[in-house]
Amino acid sequence: MFLITVARAIEDGHSGPVPVPFLASELSISKVSANDMTKKLVGRGFIEYERYRGVTLKPAGTAVANRVLRRRRLWSLFLAEHLGLSPNAADTIACEFEHVTPAEVAVRLSDFLGDPTVDPEGKPIPAAGSRSQGAPTELTLSEVEVGQRSRVARIAGDSAIRSFLTDEGVVDGVELTVSAIGADLGCLIETPHGRVHLSPDIAADVIVELIAQ
Repeated sequence: MFLITVARAIEDGHSGPVPVPFLASELSISKVSANDMTKKLVGRGFIEYERYRGVTLKPAGTAVANRVLRRRRLWSLFLAEHLGLSPNAADTIACEFEHVTPAEVAVRLSDFLGDPTVDPEGKPIPAAGSRSQGAPTELTLSEVEVGQRSRVARIAGDSAIRSFLTDEGVVDGVELTVSAIGADLGCLIETPHGRVHLSPDIAADVIVELIAQ
């Protein structure tokens, strides 16, 4: 939600870094919690922070925000066009759906709707797999789509996380395939040593490079 809120602020015309107090207010959380989340997301490579100014999205953060916004706005359009809800009511309900919609369901929903480009309020629906221009070849395992093959470039976590991943065979250079993504963005992956379930926090610490299909 933090990344989505930054993306929507930029989309609504906010110029420059988005202030952390503004994000705290929008998310109805304390400034302390917003600052803690800022530090965590900076460490994971999703955002940049400028002291006294605020945060901006890095390519990895933009990719995650776009993926969630796409699902939210597809559902909003479906609820408005096919169930007759008002745009505001549709968006409120779609906010609940955006976190529990698997990638394959989002694809089918888009196909059903005719691959729309705007939601009922005229807001753009990000394209599937959209990333900002100049996005790096590296991304976190949290961003990889189901069925996509990737190769581990590095592990960004602490020694405990690296030790756990090493025991599971997730080390630099190993090829992985994402089998499933949970509602919490945790994922099930296939490794040369078998299947491994990674929590969203650990998945975000695995930096990978995509392998061309």
